[in-house]
Amino acid sequence: MKWIKALAVCIVLVIAALVGWAVFLPASHPVLERAGLLAPMKALGLPVAETANGRPGGGPPFGGGGGGVRVVAQEVGAVDADNRLGAIGTAEALRSVSLTPEVSGRLESASVASGDWVEAGTIIAQLDSEAQQLAVDRAQLRMQDAQSRADRVARLRESGTATEVQIQEADLALNQARLDLRDAEYELRRRQIVAPVSGWIGLVALEPGNQVSAGNEIARLDDRSTLLVGFNVPERFVGLIGPGDALEVSPLSRPQDVVSGRIRAVDARVDQSNRTLRVQGEIDNSDDRLRPGMAFRISVILPGQSYPAVDPLSIQWDRGGAFVWAVDDENRARRVGIEIAQRRDDAVLLRADLAPGQKVVLEGVQNLRPGAEVTIDELVPATEPGQGDLLTRRAMQTDADADTTPDI
Repeated sequence: MKWIKALAVCIVLVIAALVGWAVFLPASHPVLERAGLLAPMKALGLPVAETANGRPGGGPPFGGGGGGVRVVAQEVGAVDADNRLGAIGTAEALRSVSLTPEVSGRLESASVASGDWVEAGTIIAQLDSEAQQLAVDRAQLRMQDAQSRADRVARLRESGTATEVQIQEADLALNQARLDLRDAEYELRRRQIVAPVSGWIGLVALEPGNQVSAGNEIARLDDRSTLLVGFNVPERFVGLIGPGDALEVSPLSRPQDVVSGRIRAVDARVDQSNRTLRVQGEIDNSDDRLRPGMAFRISVILPGQSYPAVDPLSIQWDRGGAFVWAVDDENRARRVGIEIAQRRDDAVLLRADLAPGQKVVLEGVQNLRPGAEVTIDELVPATEPGQGDLLTRRAMQTDADADTTPDI
């Protein structure tokens, strides 16, 4: 008998709970209606009122005292989706020169060390040039002699005692002496290795006293204040990217380091062998943290389509898929199916029947049903890129509004 009494008490409690649920929580009506319990309750005279649209109403909504379901809503924004092109490329210096002697000889001196910064025009190394210096000295003597003879002939010409042939021979000898001097000075300069551009010296391969041959690399000079990054893109991007477009690069060895740059140049034609277009980007390296030859991951930011943007808190899921609760002009809830186009840290971009400025529900969704009257307690502005999600914005607002005046 005891178990019969206990079962009866449980049944009574369940019935009371269902009745209370139906009367005081209107959001339960669709569930009860699908279970076939709502119509019998109304037939028994329970206070289940009808709304203006003929749907089951009931007592006041949970957490409110009339005037519709109280919610926090947000305006729908419009944000351009990020359309990024990824590639792998290799960096090279803005200017890179291989320092090699023009002639063979013995390396007499090197005025720089590995890793030095040099200005354009600096003498990097000097080959043995004693023979060439002697040639310059002899050429200077011959030119002085030719100049003296030309001066004597000029004085004779003024007095009328010099013939035209003597004058021509003196001028010819003087011009020949000048050319011989220029040639000797040129050969002397060829014994010097001069920096053609400003930059950093790499590892110096030779020491003074070593015999070098023409074309033997002594060191490499790199101007790496700006790095050029070359990479290939598929031919479908022809016309979508061009000089001046923004890009982001990060070394494969340090993916957390992201550097901004721009596209410097685009090749004039597509490579027929692999159907790719060669692109050259440039990045600032004034802090000298990067080196030519490093491999980089490149991300080119392309113009994207504009999508409705909402806070992630507004998105709901059920067996039918993802949706949001929109608020129409009559302050009634409307379920809108969505497809997520792109996720961001601060917003979700949607493919949906939503217009910028329209309102979607962020908080209070558990009490909503199609056509339910809505009262907006708080309206959050539309999400903008970099603004952060709702929780972050509220935390920042709370910190800004907090009174930090110390108690006295």
